Amino acid sequence: MINPFLKEWKTPYGTPPFNLFENSHYKPAIEETIKSASAEIKVITENPASPGFNNTIAALDRVGERLGDITSVLFNLNSAETSKELQALAQDISPILTRFSNDITMNEKLFKRVKAVYNSKDSAGHSKEELMLLEKTYRNFVLGGAGLDPDKKGRFREISEELSGLSVKFEENILDDTNLFELHITENEKLAGLPDCVIEMASIEARERKKEGWIFTLHFPSYMPFMKYSDNRDLREKIFRAYSSKAFHNDSHDNRGLSLKIANLRLELAGILGFNNFAELILGDRMADTTGKVESFLEELYAASIPAAHRDFEAFAKFAAEYGHIGNIERWDWAYYSEKLQKAKFDIDDEVLKPYFVLENIEKAIFGLATTLYGINFIPGNGIPVYHPEVKTWEVHDSDGSFLAILYTDYFPRPGKNGGAWMTSFREQRNEDGHETRPLISIVANFTRPTETRPSLLSFNEVTTFLHEFGHSLHGMLTKCTYESLSGTSVARDFVELPSQLMENYAYEKEWIGSWAVHYKTGERISNDLVEKIKASATFNEGYACNRQLGFSFLDMAWHSLTKPLSGNIDEFESAAMAKTELFPPVEGSNMSVSFGHIFGGGYAAGYYGYKWAEVLDADAFKHFKETGIFNSDTAASFRKNILEKGGTDKPIDLYLKFRGREPSIDALLERSGLK
Repeated sequence: MINPFLKEWKTPYGTPPFNLFENSHYKPAIEETIKSASAEIKVITENPASPGFNNTIAALDRVGERLGDITSVLFNLNSAETSKELQALAQDISPILTRFSNDITMNEKLFKRVKAVYNSKDSAGHSKEELMLLEKTYRNFVLGGAGLDPDKKGRFREISEELSGLSVKFEENILDDTNLFELHITENEKLAGLPDCVIEMASIEARERKKEGWIFTLHFPSYMPFMKYSDNRDLREKIFRAYSSKAFHNDSHDNRGLSLKIANLRLELAGILGFNNFAELILGDRMADTTGKVESFLEELYAASIPAAHRDFEAFAKFAAEYGHIGNIERWDWAYYSEKLQKAKFDIDDEVLKPYFVLENIEKAIFGLATTLYGINFIPGNGIPVYHPEVKTWEVHDSDGSFLAILYTDYFPRPGKNGGAWMTSFREQRNEDGHETRPLISIVANFTRPTETRPSLLSFNEVTTFLHEFGHSLHGMLTKCTYESLSGTSVARDFVELPSQLMENYAYEKEWIGSWAVHYKTGERISNDLVEKIKASATFNEGYACNRQLGFSFLDMAWHSLTKPLSGNIDEFESAAMAKTELFPPVEGSNMSVSFGHIFGGGYAAGYYGYKWAEVLDADAFKHFKETGIFNSDTAASFRKNILEKGGTDKPIDLYLKFRGREPSIDALLERSGLK
């Protein structure tokens, strides 16, 4: 029987036939497609013609397209629908893929051709897109060890292969620890303060685990409502300590050793390539292209936010005391009293809002927003295979009826799914000799599930999360590039969050939210008064939130600005890195680094600052929408043409200038956040 990964996928739009895939198919298919890709590389290196853009750079961009399709399925499922067997496969296969990548970048004959094209770039008359691909390719070779001597190449290979497996293991440990914990309650009085819908979800969870009573987990739709509403401080402390100590228990899931090993190996890798630290290596192609620029940006924002952070904290502490809290204020008190303070101050909280935020209505409204702004339409994808019964598919078409993309939506938590929310792809867009391959995009989330008596009712934070990931999806779906390496979200890490964060702004606009939000029981439209309260509360605790995000950014930069290997207590290292942003006393046994998947398991190493950097861009960009009308078709068309369609075909600042007409200003962010 032919491996389904190696056959033509006779599915709608060439989508992955998930129903045919078995775990035993992955490794043989990857080994076979690596052989095919190696043969494609050989054709390039042995081409007797002089090195040119088309026969070297463009040809290289097309190498291993089927290999990319297979690995996209493997690693996306390892994040969204994994198992112990699949995790073991990912561990086994990751070093194989890294080895193949090293074989490419360390191929001397291939690098000689790439370098020849690069050295003649100023006189070759390349288009802007060709130049961007050429520069990206050359940089990838240099950072991939192409210029190293044989001994250093050997060590580079060892490190990069080891790192690929360590990052996968890091994420596995977090998921395993998340799934292991349960807060099992059997007495009614311990449910005090919890809304009925939260209690019902916990009852369903217990029933599924064949237990009496109620079970709360560390999955966000269970954990966060408990922290906000439970009157039982001891239980809040218990679940908080479990959440903040994931992968920090001196057991087989402990990530302390992995954090140190990953950071130290990254430092060694940077040193081999001639950099002082890993951040220097990473930042070369970013908008903030030096550690100095990143640090200056973070310090500027810190100076602007810390007074507001202290103001927020003092208001919270005062309210807690007035509410009857006695003793020290601890981290497990923050969500609880903040929710009550917001309710007292604005007469609004999630339990007031959630009845208006039915997932199906939000989905329809967000799709409708994309139709209004960009003219695109979403049609249920009939007959498209999915990897889990809960996954839905959509055909996305442009205003002229032309096909743009397939969108997969996967909304609810499962034991085999990582925490959080993300956008990813099963296939990137490319255009080869006039034949365009359109992308397959996926939104994966952990939203509140429906219950037996209620539909899926989202918190306001879940609404903004949906908008955020949908913004990434627009970047992936609307792209119109020639080369896969530049299409969609293949942009500088501190630019990639602009489309996602721009979409979040609509959650605060009554012109949008007031047009669709209706109470799931009464059918009553959300009142203007309630929408105004959402708007008024937009800056609630924003100083604290900004300061907290900056703490994560300082921690990320501390790990990746190391100039000598770190050994010893990572708790002390973390505390020092985040000290100036900390407002609460430390909690013994908790640690952020060991569950900081963005930097140790994902692609945000030396890049977490990018969320705040992109907030400057999105606040400034949305200010333009506000000035022209938040649904203004000309402004939206400009954003689509100059940002969403362009991918990485030009420098981010130049793309932004074409949209905005000027450089971004931090003032819009400070004003929106109430920090100015």
